[in-house]
Amino acid sequence: QLMESGGGLVQPGGSLRLSCTGSGFTLHEYCIGWFRQAPGKEREALASLSSSDMTAYADSVKGRFTISRDDAKNTVYLDMINLKPDDSAVYVCAADEDQPQFFTLWPGEYDHWGQGTQVTVSS
Repeated sequence: QLMESGGGLVQPGGSLRLSCTGSGFTLHEYCIGWFRQAPGKEREALASLSSSDMTAYADSVKGRFTISRDDAKNTVYLDMINLKPDDSAVYVCAADEDQPQFFTLWPGEYDHWGQGTQVTVSS
């Protein structure tokens, strides 16, 4: 089971750190991705971290979001800075077990999904 935490209300320009923990998952054995979905919008891929520590980012968040992993805590993070109202969404982490050594921003490659955590950027 994947579980996200760290969401909340933040002002524009602010920062948040989201966490993805795995119960029954050793996260460094998977490719982990972060996605988000806002009401009325399609799910959007944000970042991916492979088991070989390679990363990929969507252009919309490149330079503002950083994905990382703490193996000792079995946690993958998404650090977000300079947040904008358009970043408001439910943020979800997912795990790809088939080819974990490669990053991917394609949702269809992911096998396991968390429930999500709400991020609201508003003044």
